Amino acid sequence: MNDIPLGPSPAPDIFLKPYNPTDTESRIYALWEKSGFFNPDTLPPRFQNAEPFSIVLPPPNVTGTLHAGHALTITVEDIMVRYARMQGKKTLWIPGTDHAAIATQSKVEKDIEKKEGKRRKDFTREEFLGRVETFAAESHDVIVKQLRSFGASIDWSREAFTLDAPRTLAVRTAFKKMYDDGLIYRGYRVINWDPKGQTTISDDEIVYETRQAQLYTFKYAKDIPISISTTRPETKLGDTAIAVHPSDERYAQYIGKEFTTTFAGESITLKVIADISVDPAFGTGALGVTPAHSTIDWEISQRHGLPLKQVINEYGKMTVGLDGIKDKKTTEARLAVVAWLKEQGLLEKEETVEQNISLAERTGGIIEPLPKLQWFVGVNKEFTRDGKTHTLKALMKESVASGDIKMIPDRFEKVYFHWIETLRDWCISRQIWYGHRIPVWYRSSVIPAQAGIQAPDPEIYVGLEAPAGEGWTQDEDTLDTWFSSGLWTFSTLGWPDEAEFSKHRAYHPMTMLETGRDIIFFWVARMILMSTYLIGEVPFKNVYLHGLVLEAQGRKMSKSLGNFIDPLEVVAKYGADAYRMSLIVGVGPGSDSKTGEDKIKAYKLFGNKLWNITRFILESTHTHARIANFADYAAADVALIAERQALITEITREMNEYKFYLVAEKLYHYVWHTFADTILEQSKTVFREGTVAEQASRAQFLLETLDIILKALHPFMPYVTEEIWQQTRATDSVLMVEEWPGK
Repeated sequence: MNDIPLGPSPAPDIFLKPYNPTDTESRIYALWEKSGFFNPDTLPPRFQNAEPFSIVLPPPNVTGTLHAGHALTITVEDIMVRYARMQGKKTLWIPGTDHAAIATQSKVEKDIEKKEGKRRKDFTREEFLGRVETFAAESHDVIVKQLRSFGASIDWSREAFTLDAPRTLAVRTAFKKMYDDGLIYRGYRVINWDPKGQTTISDDEIVYETRQAQLYTFKYAKDIPISISTTRPETKLGDTAIAVHPSDERYAQYIGKEFTTTFAGESITLKVIADISVDPAFGTGALGVTPAHSTIDWEISQRHGLPLKQVINEYGKMTVGLDGIKDKKTTEARLAVVAWLKEQGLLEKEETVEQNISLAERTGGIIEPLPKLQWFVGVNKEFTRDGKTHTLKALMKESVASGDIKMIPDRFEKVYFHWIETLRDWCISRQIWYGHRIPVWYRSSVIPAQAGIQAPDPEIYVGLEAPAGEGWTQDEDTLDTWFSSGLWTFSTLGWPDEAEFSKHRAYHPMTMLETGRDIIFFWVARMILMSTYLIGEVPFKNVYLHGLVLEAQGRKMSKSLGNFIDPLEVVAKYGADAYRMSLIVGVGPGSDSKTGEDKIKAYKLFGNKLWNITRFILESTHTHARIANFADYAAADVALIAERQALITEITREMNEYKFYLVAEKLYHYVWHTFADTILEQSKTVFREGTVAEQASRAQFLLETLDIILKALHPFMPYVTEEIWQQTRATDSVLMVEEWPGK
């Protein structure tokens, strides 16, 4: 039998002191990077023809530092990656950052206004973008440092940025193909307008806040026989119809009639229409239709051919009405309209109700639906591929319904399907400067001014580069951030360069996508849309969704509440291993988790316990050489080996089922309670009173079990396990690429 050399005997001096993560973690990470094993192309020879495992990091926004949610993402993904690597898979984990257009620009604008008293309009576009790019670069450097500190075993040679040159080419290629296939179009529709950020936003970028509001019931005029109820009477200056349910007998006699009156200083003409979307039980059962300032009303107007009448501008101010209404903010105008209704004797009832207010997620501005000329992705538009007719919505639905994509936990499939069913065309244009500028150019023909002759529509060019010739102007708008990040799984592998993409084809579809359950619509769905359309396959085979990270009392973390945990401060104080364990133990996929300083401190003690266990084993066994394939185990140790193997079999199955929360907890219990409290205590008696054969048996069992514990814990606590591995070996072995126990 071959002897395997140990470190110095009886134990290296380093184990005589408590484990110190501060002195260890940066050194160990440098060791990993030097090994080159983060890159699948430079893994040891046994990996090169192995089954691939691939995953992309959800690119953090370059808006500052990482938070606890990012720490959970990194922890879960690093567990997956390290486990796959130890299983012998050719493992690729791609890093990158997201330019996060609205979020980043908003942050820079706020900083400039606070520090310099200036606004975006005080700069040229180029000057302002220079400021944003400087901020983004500084944030990127901080983020990369944090990712390293958390122990992410990520392939830095493939780092990407959603706004870099390769991704810009991918975005323009995708836009042109979708435009040429008729899936991207420019249209005049009612969209979500953020008066604070001065841009459109998508439905998924809205957050809702419950507030108390007043529900007003009134008539437009004394000679109009129908009363309506609304929380926004100021918008009624833009009404073009009154809608009732077709079966509502109260209003059947009025359907098809028109009424004209002056409402709060503005002339309005109202056609009574029947539409099944009207709820007869709400208010009076009659709905004032404002096509220009409600997405629901706009859809009604499209069904009935109603005109759009805009009465609110981009700054949330009224453009029509009496003095005290016109040029006022909508909230002020609302009170003025109510006062006018009272003066005219038209107000019938006023009651307090709870209402969901739509807010822009990034700026907090109250959303104002407005009609605007914007660019859209038509999710219901048909296109032909391989002789078959498809829609983007159908592709998105089929990808999950067919089982090609598995969601973990599977309860989120219902959430996903419900969202798909109600999905509207995706507004992809944004009125901001930072981001991928829309690859569309316009040129107007110069014609002599002639009475009665309308200028022709401008020429339009869509391409990867600016067109040749004079007079072309690029569209001022930028693309929704999610358009570029939707290409993430394959743009990071070289697409649209087919030669480059083919080199990495084995990694796509990605084995896994891991991300927060809160961006299933923002990002997950859009990646499915882009990948199935552009390259004809799903972007990933599995989606692991984690929940929110809450503070110890179950509240959301917030700097204003004083319960915010800074991941870097936690790592500096307790070490990355302790923080990682606190985030994963007891937290299943899709579930929110609670973490606090006491929980983190407990796992720092666990790391030190493992350190002390190692010292005890080395001191107790230093007269016994480690023997490979040792077979002369005593009966007591045979039973312990069977117990250990049962645990390994169980946790291996659970690792394959992504039940990391159970595995971490079981390993903690085995190491601390079974191994340390029971087996090591029994071992003291064996080494003191046992026969030579029993002592030799126990020594081999302890040494072998220590190796197995280090391997099994490595995906969860990579730093302390790697440090112990290094200190107990006289070889250049790296734990990171050792085989998973029992494999």
